Amino acid sequence: MAEKSSEELKIYRIFETLENRSALFCIVAGILSIGLLGAIDFLTGNEVTFSLFYLAPIALVTWCVNQNAGLLMSFLSALTLLGAEIEAGQTYSHPYIYILNTLIRAMFYVIVTYLVAQLQTARREEQFAARTDFVTGVINRRYFNELLKMEVDRSRRYPHQITMVYMDIDNFKLVNDLFGHQIGDEVLRCIADELKSQLRITDFIARLGGDEFALLLPSTSQSQAEMVVSKVHEHLREEMKRRNLPVTFSMGSVTCATPPYSAEQLIKLADEVMYKVKNSTKDNACFITWGSENSGSY
Repeated sequence: MAEKSSEELKIYRIFETLENRSALFCIVAGILSIGLLGAIDFLTGNEVTFSLFYLAPIALVTWCVNQNAGLLMSFLSALTLLGAEIEAGQTYSHPYIYILNTLIRAMFYVIVTYLVAQLQTARREEQFAARTDFVTGVINRRYFNELLKMEVDRSRRYPHQITMVYMDIDNFKLVNDLFGHQIGDEVLRCIADELKSQLRITDFIARLGGDEFALLLPSTSQSQAEMVVSKVHEHLREEMKRRNLPVTFSMGSVTCATPPYSAEQLIKLADEVMYKVKNSTKDNACFITWGSENSGSY
């Protein structure tokens, strides 16, 4: 069983590597593979057929591109087999048998294409669910930790500043107690939507759990973070006032001028900075640069 699992893992990694390639690359590779199989079919004559081997490029293209591309490979494979048969001199009792065999093969390939596409859709939905907070739609703590680790590793290879912001919702428990958890969930979704509207597409927003959010701002200095966080804080505060909710925000921002020792260290630093605000004035933000004496608040 262990050996089988190892082989399955290798196959999955091959598919994952190909999935990261461009759609054009996968389609061209699929067409070339089908052409090569057709040539082999022709050279080996009519006694040996490689019809099942066409499933490999069909499945790969369907998995890595989409169902329509897989259907294209399916019909191309069926036509290639037909051409190889005719060129190799295969004869039948009636010409219609050529068409019948081609249709049967095409139907078989289409069924496989559909099954592979359904499997890929299910995998992507499962992957999305595993990475996403079901209440707000932003990424969850586990996936945020993975992304943060990758960004820290990237900053070691290609030096650049990164900023993490830890945000706590002040008085969120009061909202749940006064208005119920349904309104509390609406507040969380509203906050997530506001954050999405104010940040760049390259930034990451995560709900770490309960009333805590985290922002990852790649290639962002402390001065840039102060501008962004100040704007975000003001928009969130105004939105809560508009909804007549007793909610404010305590935010701690850590900019790394040099790479931190680990992603966990950066999260811990940002959490500590946030709690300095939480335990003093609340409804404020504090900024520090790790590895530097610069720090500030607004």
